[in-house]
Amino acid sequence: MPTLGDIVAHLGGQLVGDATVSITQIGSLDAAEPGEIAFLSNAKYLNALKATRASAVILPPQAEQASALPRILTDNPYLYYARLGQWLNPPRHRPPGVHASAVVESALPASVSVGPLAYVGPDCEIGENVVIGPGCVVERGVRLGAGTVLTSRVSIYHECRLGERCIVHAGAVIGADGFGYARERSGAWIKIPQIGCVVIGDDVEIGANTTVDRGALDDTVIAEGVKLDNQVQIAHNVHIGAHSAMAGCVGVAGSARIGERVMVGGQAGISGHLTIADDTVVSARTLVSKSVTKAGVLTSAMPAMPHDEWMKSAAHFRRLDTLASRLRELEKRIAEMEKAV
Repeated sequence: MPTLGDIVAHLGGQLVGDATVSITQIGSLDAAEPGEIAFLSNAKYLNALKATRASAVILPPQAEQASALPRILTDNPYLYYARLGQWLNPPRHRPPGVHASAVVESALPASVSVGPLAYVGPDCEIGENVVIGPGCVVERGVRLGAGTVLTSRVSIYHECRLGERCIVHAGAVIGADGFGYARERSGAWIKIPQIGCVVIGDDVEIGANTTVDRGALDDTVIAEGVKLDNQVQIAHNVHIGAHSAMAGCVGVAGSARIGERVMVGGQAGISGHLTIADDTVVSARTLVSKSVTKAGVLTSAMPAMPHDEWMKSAAHFRRLDTLASRLRELEKRIAEMEKAV
């Protein structure tokens, strides 16, 4: 097991205290056990720092004196914790080979792992060290870049393309038909063929049961480094810029163009055909119904409040039109009085 000296040699930072302390795992300040290392990234957890049972801690430089434990000082403890977590917990790779119950209709590199009951269709291009987990379906003409992992029960529809080192979690569906219909006078809906595909860049992670629809004409595009949480819906022809992140249950309607490094909170919704500027932050449960041309933080959700207060506020909401009309009338009268003076 690594020592604190080993960790600093590998990840950097300034070590204060005994470099020979061995570290078995990372943990939270509240739950860490002896042998584990915890981190502090917010001053409001100083009391937890004082009570922690961890053998060492990761601190910002300004908190150096907040603990007597052996400690690693770094400008971004949370990022350091993430990198240390990756180092201590490398991904478990499935052994290469094709399970006897899988059906494979394309040539595969010897390094690829295909799990039980998986299907790989014809004309696919599968890179080195790809993992196709149990029950996955990879339809004809799909391209999977080197090191990409489909965990289990992932469906990749025909001709979609995923870059290198992507992770797609259980139940995700990539490339299903977008929601495109034309309506007849009778009210019947006529399906519009969805002839685009989905193009996903390198180092993208897609959460469980998330759906990314194929384009109607142009492709749906998810650029490099994008992170999508569980149960996110990305509609047809959407373009998501590099290193953007969306939390659970976000919905993005068709043909929206999301900039780079955009962050979207849980249950937020983005209407179709909008443009969202780079570095925009959308708070949880916010509805974005107009394009955003300048980076900022958008919030439209109503925070929770006691029921009685909400009912009073709702009563005021119903009277807003009346109050606005009365205000306009008062402003008009004041303007007339000022003219008469």
